[in-house]
Order: sequence, then structure tokens, then C-alpha cells
Amino acid sequence: MSKLPLTLQNLPLPIIGSPLFIISNPKLVIEQCKAGIIGSMPALNARPAAQLDEWLHEITETLAAYNKANPDKPAAPFAINQIVHKSNDRLEHDMEMVVKYKVPVIITSLGARTDVNDAIHSYGGVVLHDIINNFFARKAIEKGADGLIAVAAGAGGHAGVKSPFALVQEIRQWFDGPLALSGSIATGGAVLAAQAMGADFAYIGSAFIATHEARASDAYKQAIVDGNSDDIVYSSLFTGVHGNYLKPSIIAAGMDPDNLPEGDVKTMNFASGEGSKAKAWKDIWGCGQGIGAVTEVTSTAALVARLRREYDAARSRILADERASR
Repeated sequence: MSKLPLTLQNLPLPIIGSPLFIISNPKLVIEQCKAGIIGSMPALNARPAAQLDEWLHEITETLAAYNKANPDKPAAPFAINQIVHKSNDRLEHDMEMVVKYKVPVIITSLGARTDVNDAIHSYGGVVLHDIINNFFARKAIEKGADGLIAVAAGAGGHAGVKSPFALVQEIRQWFDGPLALSGSIATGGAVLAAQAMGADFAYIGSAFIATHEARASDAYKQAIVDGNSDDIVYSSLFTGVHGNYLKPSIIAAGMDPDNLPEGDVKTMNFASGEGSKAKAWKDIWGCGQGIGAVTEVTSTAALVARLRREYDAARSRILADERASR
């Protein structure tokens, strides 16, 4: 078993709802936590920057009230995603806010910094850093991260190309701390599979876009319901870093999804490419390959309930098969 900090122990379901740029908001985070999974959102979703203070107050107060009313079934902790890349000129302000509210879990992306980790550890917070390969995983832990999020092939947004089997096994050869796995996970069976491979948590994002609480357009949500893995395009054009996007949104922006130029990683360009007015993630919709399991737009509570049923059914099936083989 992994060595998990107290904050990450005893979750009703081993799932972290990944932070969805633009889409995640307090309503979604709160419903995820009440349903028993770690809910999260990017700090940058609060715009202007002053709104982050208001949102963190709303989340902490609402969850505290919920826990007081439900002492036998408390909410899971919540997480805030911080983009550590040098292009984020809000990082200092946003870090002041997470320290002020003692946010339980911080997810860091696009860079690992010791000073950021130290600030979070100053109040007892937990740092999970997302990585796409074993090299960056080692760097993150060396710089003080408590745990890792392995972003494997098929994940939504800025995804890696490594098989989850390869990535998890390489990390587990040297790291026994908290590990979440991201990449096409949208069923309870896949959550159990992630644990069987050696991860502690499944990291699920795209399925939550098709929920009532998510701040996404109806067309975006319906595209996820209608789509499957054949509708996902892997490209660096839209931000300068390779990511997975929904093909219909690329076509709607007037581009050929089968002939996209490369983006410029040096500039981390968050526009859509020269000559296009479409922007990631507003017009060009990020999405992972697991959406074939998403068949309806539903509530966050109902989605987590489905994942729980499937997870329990998968465990029962494995146990039954094990007993039958004896």
C-alpha cells in the first residue's frame, strides 16, 4: 500500500475530479466533494483574480456547513490547480489565496517549484504534481511534491503519450507515495483497474464536463455524449503543448483536424493559431478518449453514483472469479 497523507485517506471512492480549465467552478467542486470524491478547479478559472477569494470562501464555508450537518458522511477535501509556468503572472496572488484558506490539496502543473511546495506545506497542505513521463516525475518529487498525477495517453487536455501500464510501473519502481492515474478513465471498472496497476486514485475529467454543474456550453456537453475516441484529435497547435481535443469543435472553427500545423511550445500560445479567432479551451474543446462511456448529460451526484456502482460491481466480479478458480 502507498503511504498516503491523512488528507488523502479514507475517501469513499478513490477518485480525483481533475481541474477543467474554464469549466470547473465552485458548484461543480462542491458537488464532487459532497459525492465523496476530491473536487478541483484551476485557480485561473476565477476571473478577475479577486474572484478567487470569493470562490474559496464559498467552497470552504459550504463544505464546512455540509460536514457539520453530515458528521457521519463528511465531504471529501477539495483541490486547487496552480499553473506554475512562467507565463502565469497570477501565481503569487493565487498562492496567497490558497494559503489564506489553507486549501487541503494543491495540484501543480507545467513546472515544479520548491518555493510553491514550501508555501503549501507551511499550513499542512498536500501537493500533487501532474507529469507525463518518469523523468518529470522524479524532478517533481525532488523539488518537494508529495505525490504525482500520471497523465497517460488518452487523457483530456495536455496529455502525454505513454501507456498507463508503462508509466505507472516505472514510477512505482522508485516511488511509494500518492499516485493518481489520468487517461481515458470514465467507468468504475477503469477506476478499479487503475488501482490494480498500482495507482491510488483515478483522475477523471472529461466525464464531468457533461454534468449540469459544469460551466460548459450545451453544445460542448452534447458533443461529449455523442462522441467517442475516434472524435479525439491530438495536437500542439492550440496552446503550444500537445493535448487532446474534440474534432467537431476544430471543424466548427474552420480548420481541418487531419492537417493541423504544430504550435510553438516556446511561447505557450493559448490562442488557436495564426489566422484563427477560435481559442483553446473556449472554442476548441479539450477532451479525453474515454468519452464513449458518457451517454447522457446528468448531475455530478448521479455520475459519481454510477461510477460507484460500476466500481463495486467490478470488485465483486473479480472476487467471484477468484473464488470460482479455487
